[in-house]
Parts: sequence; C-alpha cells; structure tokens
Amino acid sequence: MATVRESVVVNMPLSQTYNQWTQFEEFPRFMTGVESVRQVDETTVHFQTRIAGLRRGFDARILAQIPDELISWESVEGPHHSGTVTFHAVSTVETRVTVEVDWDPRTVLERAGATAHLEDRQIKKNLERFKEFIEGREVETGAWRGSIAGGKVEGRS
Repeated sequence: MATVRESVVVNMPLSQTYNQWTQFEEFPRFMTGVESVRQVDETTVHFQTRIAGLRRGFDARILAQIPDELISWESVEGPHHSGTVTFHAVSTVETRVTVEVDWDPRTVLERAGATAHLEDRQIKKNLERFKEFIEGREVETGAWRGSIAGGKVEGRS
C-alpha cells in the first residue's frame, strides 16, 4: 500500500474552498488524468481517468463528509484506493487543503511510479491547479453542504 499526503494553501475563505471541492464534476478542470466525473448519487461518484495511456473507470463511495472540515472516500470498484481531503482555515481569507490518499499499486508501472513518488508530485500539481482554478474564479461554481457518516447522508444544511 502506498500513501501520498500533500497540502496547499488557497487564498480563499474556508467555506468557499470547501464548497468548490464538493463540485466533483469540475475535477477534470484541474486534475490531470481525470477525463470526467459524474455524481451518481449523494454518496457515489464515477470517475473516468486516462493515465499513461491507460483508460480506467471506477466508482468512489463517500464515507464521511463534514462541511468545511473533510471528505473521505474509498473506491468501490477498479483500482483500490481511499483517502481524505481536509480543510483548515489558516486565516479568514486562506484555507489549507490537505489530500491524503492510500492506494494499492498493482502493475509494474504503478509500483515503479510509487517508488519514484510520481503520485506525490501529481497530487501536489493537482492541488496547485485547484488553487489557480478557485483563485481565478473568485467564487465557487456550486456547493453541497450535506453531511455523510458511514456512507449515509445524515443531513443537509
């Protein structure tokens, strides 16, 4: 199992930063290798990726979601991975976004990439692109303020 943990400070308020991250269908605009994302239901998101010429689709299930704090997920099918993104106010106008991903490199190419820390660099670059994306927009493209615990929706605010 490989683990990647990267952070970036975004020059945007906490709620606005969190709100933008909940707009999963916008991920292809700042995540390299992500071709499309479709929200299947409130707790399931389908990703279509192309990495190193290999196209894969997989579903991720949201295990926990606490507005302005965190979103945790795990893959349901396809390549096994899980992770958490956390949001921390650095100031009233700055937010630290931290992504931690655990994944199981299966192929020789994936294991070589894990050894060379290619995923660490890719996640860092994607976080930098998220920073550019949200700071360039100045407003989030939408928001989902519900809470999820144990993979079940508990409430919406």
